[in-house]
Amino acid sequence: MIGQDRTPCDEGALRAGATSDPACPARARRWVLATSIIGSSMAFVDGSVVNVALPALQSELAAPMSSVQWVVNAYLLMLGALILVGGSAGDRFGRRRVFIVGVVVFTLGSLACGLAPGVDALVVARAVQGVGGALLVPNSLALISAAYASLTEEGFGTTLNID
Repeated sequence: MIGQDRTPCDEGALRAGATSDPACPARARRWVLATSIIGSSMAFVDGSVVNVALPALQSELAAPMSSVQWVVNAYLLMLGALILVGGSAGDRFGRRRVFIVGVVVFTLGSLACGLAPGVDALVVARAVQGVGGALLVPNSLALISAAYASLTEEGFGTTLNID
């Protein structure tokens, strides 16, 4: 089978979670948090915001509703199908690198959406956005987890006292 030569937690992933790595400075944590929230919010909002524009898209592109509905479905299908692949790619190639690639792919897909001459091109561009979202969403969460790992190791938020 393909990929059996590597364990699920490869050396890069193990080193990324190692406690010997220098802690993320407090100033950098804020930027990691802000960037991750903006990136994942961009991907999640984009999944539903197009629903509002469907009637306008239908009339502007002179397309049947079944074709225009694929504008929403193409994005959600690619996002849902590839989100686990995006997380695995972050483990193998680096969270930050895959997050940045996801943002670039998502942005290029957004540009293609704006320039789409018809509904078919718009569906393809939305699928590209879905691929970008699938790369950036799981890695945004992993970046936050890695940036704040030293806080959880010190005991902040790891215990729950129910009395």
